[in-house]
Amino acid sequence: MRRIPELGQSDSFPPTREALQSPNGLLAIGGGLSAERLLLAYRHGIFPWYEAPQPVLWWTPDPRSVLFPEDLHISRSLRKTLRANAFHLSVDKQFTPVMQACGNLRRDGVGTWIDEDMLTAYARLHALGFAHSVEVCDDTGALVGGLYGVSLGRVFFGESMFSRVDDASKVALVALVSIIKRGGFHLIDCQVENDHLNSLGASTINRLDFEQRLAQNVDVASERDIWHLPATCGDLL
Repeated sequence: MRRIPELGQSDSFPPTREALQSPNGLLAIGGGLSAERLLLAYRHGIFPWYEAPQPVLWWTPDPRSVLFPEDLHISRSLRKTLRANAFHLSVDKQFTPVMQACGNLRRDGVGTWIDEDMLTAYARLHALGFAHSVEVCDDTGALVGGLYGVSLGRVFFGESMFSRVDDASKVALVALVSIIKRGGFHLIDCQVENDHLNSLGASTINRLDFEQRLAQNVDVASERDIWHLPATCGDLL
């Protein structure tokens, strides 16, 4: 197997075409989680995913899972949930708690994959205005679902979502799509295909197509005042 490059703090990423086929998309190791490196990574379709105490692992899988806003599928049962106004919504009010909740389950369903370094790094992006969270709360104000990710130009790079009650993460995604439609966004990066996202309208495109779409959209100016939502989910319909 080809040796994966180990990055120093100032090293650039190798070309994405050099990513491994197995494991799919592994491109590089190390280099830290500075805001500058994270933004450079996302700009080129690269994201970090690792399990502490591993070093940072950088990925660019092929094919890539994406959700085009116009393709969002809202099932009849989800519409019923939205109309019932079962949840209260907010944006960027509980960024760290959303990340922590997402980290309670690793992506393969066991343990945690969001460590303190990840929390610190993305909180920094949040403070800089690049990372955002959508929060879903119940009638008591308890956080029961949400998502977070990184916004560059007219692309939202979804990092993770969670749900403590039925439909809460789906409501968060509907809310996110409402926001990015307002901002004229081109797509949501969903990273790796899974059945849950496919049921909501996600599809796959090849890495070259994905990177071309990024090049056309990540440097396009987007409005900063789109990051707000109605108080209750019924107003999303």
